[in-house]
Amino acid sequence: MGASKTDHFTDQQNRIAILCKALAHPARVAILEYLLKVNACICGDIVSELPLAQPTVSQHLRELKNAGLIQGEVEGNAICYCINEATVRNLEEYLSDVLNRLNNKEVNCCEF
Repeated sequence: MGASKTDHFTDQQNRIAILCKALAHPARVAILEYLLKVNACICGDIVSELPLAQPTVSQHLRELKNAGLIQGEVEGNAICYCINEATVRNLEEYLSDVLNRLNNKEVNCCEF
């Protein structure tokens, strides 16, 4: 059996790609923004905040959780979600490194 395409990239490159893919939908961005706004673990309120059906919101929550951007704990019949700060900080470190490298470039090769 051959190597998968992701085997050709570093662990960090694969992790960042997973995070970016999870953030590549406006509903997921809206969910993260809502969780940041309320600054608490949220159970059922997310569906009422988005113009989407409950199953659709659940799918977006699952994608965010699978990527590690949010965490969920079962409380009774509901799952309460909050931001996974460690994962967001890892993404911040990566993007900060990208910005630092751009700021330290001596020549901008794309300026005409």
